Amino acid sequence: MTDATTKTAAVIYNPIKVDLDALREAVATEQQAAGWGETLWFETSVEDVGQGVTKQAIDAGVDLVIAAGGDGTVRAVSEALRGTGIAVALLPSGTGNLLARNLKLTLNDMAHSLHSAFTGVDRDVDLGVIDIERADKSREKHVFVVMAGMGIDAKMIKNTDDDLKAKAGWAAYVDAIVKSLRDPDELHLRFRLDDGAPKRATAHTVIIGNCGSLPANVLLLPEAVVDDGLFDLMLMRPGGLLGWIRVWTKIVWTNGIVRRTKAGKALAGEHKNDGDLHYETGTKFVARLSRPEEIELDGDAFGKAVAFKAWIDPGALRVRMPAEAA
Repeated sequence: MTDATTKTAAVIYNPIKVDLDALREAVATEQQAAGWGETLWFETSVEDVGQGVTKQAIDAGVDLVIAAGGDGTVRAVSEALRGTGIAVALLPSGTGNLLARNLKLTLNDMAHSLHSAFTGVDRDVDLGVIDIERADKSREKHVFVVMAGMGIDAKMIKNTDDDLKAKAGWAAYVDAIVKSLRDPDELHLRFRLDDGAPKRATAHTVIIGNCGSLPANVLLLPEAVVDDGLFDLMLMRPGGLLGWIRVWTKIVWTNGIVRRTKAGKALAGEHKNDGDLHYETGTKFVARLSRPEEIELDGDAFGKAVAFKAWIDPGALRVRMPAEAA
């Protein structure tokens, strides 16, 4: 454990996503300026994408964990920190940076991000938790900080070429979207939201979101709030080409641009469900599929599931924010 007067941070970093020499130098500068002790360093790997090394950091008694990597690293670190009260500071890397975007954090300024890590204030946000059942009846429990999804979004992620993604960033998803839209299979599911009656649905996509902004100014879940103790559920089933045009217009233009201001919200009026997009909120969602389907968490593929239970753990993750955010 650290002593009573000296705080210690740990950096959990993905070696593919960061410039380690530059990161070590920048951390040393901010650590010294803030009067913190020597920072601990833990590297992720294919075998341990973040949960195991974060637990090592917790066992070492650190006061702060800095997640330096993409969305997968942030999700894994958050999974290990769930409920510990130890804050995570985000050092955005990669193409998505989903949680950082939703918290309106600086994306491309390492010095500012690290300064905030050592001098900032803490904010408790919700975590999504999901229990996934596989075709062989095995189960896995994970968290998601932004959203979990099935259908076109999960197929898109599975179809994304990792090499192209590394070179072209978010544009690499365009090819994957085209491939996914050619897939005629829809989701057939039986589900229950909170304590409501069981229902059946057919949809192209099911999203359970803790927060709703994606790259490229896409606001998928316009009413989602990261610390309201609720998730937002979206069922998407566009009817033909015109349906897809309506969905694209609503998500990219109405949600992504118009609703981002108070005046725009007033102009757009009250959000209403329709045959293409259906939104609800809740705290627990249980679903069973007619066949194994691809599932994604925070933009990473998690294989196929035949059923899952998802719920919100309110205030389960402490995030370090810039001091000016207070």
